[in-house]
Amino acid sequence: MIIGQIKDGIVLDHITAGKGVEIFEILHLDKLNCTVAMINRAESTKMGQKDIIKIDQVMDIDLDILGYIDPGITVNYIKNGELAKREHLTLPSTVKGILKCKNPRCITSTEQELPQEFKLTDADRKIYRCVYCDTEIK
Repeated sequence: MIIGQIKDGIVLDHITAGKGVEIFEILHLDKLNCTVAMINRAESTKMGQKDIIKIDQVMDIDLDILGYIDPGITVNYIKNGELAKREHLTLPSTVKGILKCKNPRCITSTEQELPQEFKLTDADRKIYRCVYCDTEIK
């Protein structure tokens, strides 16, 4: 299978096999007016299998969302057909607007204008806690 080269755009590489569809949906890539290629379960010497998403357009991507979904992703920015910048994602120390607090007594349940915000408390187990009520989210 041959997928063309990107002149200016973004390549999301090293996505855990099977998570490409979730990332495609969360980033609303179906709404873009450009070529988007998603490769599912490509062979990888490092990972066994991986997903890859190629976006033939430069766009703003919330790296915190990507880092939360799959912290092993590599974001490659392509300019004039060449790699211009590469970022290796990790779990973000805080996340806003991604998770919802499950505690019905949390102030975010009654004060809808407050942003849902969580801080990373255990990176090994991917545990975040609400900054308002300290409820744990895995």
